[in-house]
Order: sequence, then structure tokens, then C-alpha cells
Amino acid sequence: MKTFFKISVKEIFPIGLVLLLAFSRLIPHPPNFTPIVAVAIMSGYFFKNIKLSFVVLLISMLLVDVFIGFYKHMLFVYLSLFLITFTFFKISDKINFKNLFVFGFLGSLIFYLVSNFGVWASGVLSPVTNLPYEKDLNGLISCYFLAIPFFKNTLFSTVIFSYATFLANHFYEKMEQNKIARKSKN
Repeated sequence: MKTFFKISVKEIFPIGLVLLLAFSRLIPHPPNFTPIVAVAIMSGYFFKNIKLSFVVLLISMLLVDVFIGFYKHMLFVYLSLFLITFTFFKISDKINFKNLFVFGFLGSLIFYLVSNFGVWASGVLSPVTNLPYEKDLNGLISCYFLAIPFFKNTLFSTVIFSYATFLANHFYEKMEQNKIARKSKN
């Protein structure tokens, strides 16, 4: 039997970080101030196997959505997260502390465009009219316009959670390197 992927000991801590991020969605928060885009970015960054990146993302999101509840445009949210994970997996060697803000913006923008297209396409109610958005260009533009305040929260949360996760992993790797160095001295 062929294995789908192997998880190394080095990947256990990042998997835990991604799960922790995902489960933090259960804590009360302002609208769209969640770590889900950071989960997608870091899943693409942490793992050297794209299948593992997707599986960790999918499992972490589904586990939390079981508690939160499923929603009409969920397919588009997941699609945007898989697109973000794939994108950041492809450029993971370029991600560092200096450019993480730019990549956080890019990930947030992808999420905003894809997920709000899903809101419009799936007939979610407009907060202004309490009716579904019109199925024309004006309805789509209206959907994107009304989502701008949510984009701000998505961007801020993505940057905060991405940097926190990046730094946590960086310090963990330093601790592990120090352990190895101390063992080799003995």
C-alpha cells in the first residue's frame, strides 16, 4: 500500500500551529478577524509536500466548521483557501519576515475576490437590502463594495496571525537547533 504522504517529526509543530490557528476561530472575534487566510498561507509555507499542505488545511477548517456551522458560500471560501495555499506553496522559498506583510495582503486579496464572488453567486443576502444580490454586474459590484470593511479585518488578522505563526515556528526551530548543538557537545 502506497502512503499518501509521510509526516516528519519536524512537521508536527507546524501542524499544531495550523490547528491552533484554525481553532482560534471559535473564540469570539470581530467579523472576518480570523486566522483562516494565515492558515492557508502558513500551510503552503510550512510543508514541503503540497498534499500535506492541503490535507492540514482541509482538516483544520472542517473540524472548526463542524462547530461553527456550514454556510452557503463555503465552497468558495475553501476554494480561495486552497488557491492561497497552492500559491504560497509555490513561492514558499520567497517567504520571509520582511515580505510577509506583502504576502498577507496578496492572500487577503485572493480571499476577498473569490469568497465575495461566492457570496454573490450563491445568493447570500445583502446586509443593506436583506435580499440576495442582483445577478448582474451591479449586484457583483455592490457585493464587493459592501465587503470592503470585512477586507480590512481580514487583512489585519492575516498579517497578525501570519507573523505570530511565523515567529513561533522560527523560535521553535531555534530551540531545536540549540538542543541538537548541546547534544553534539556532550
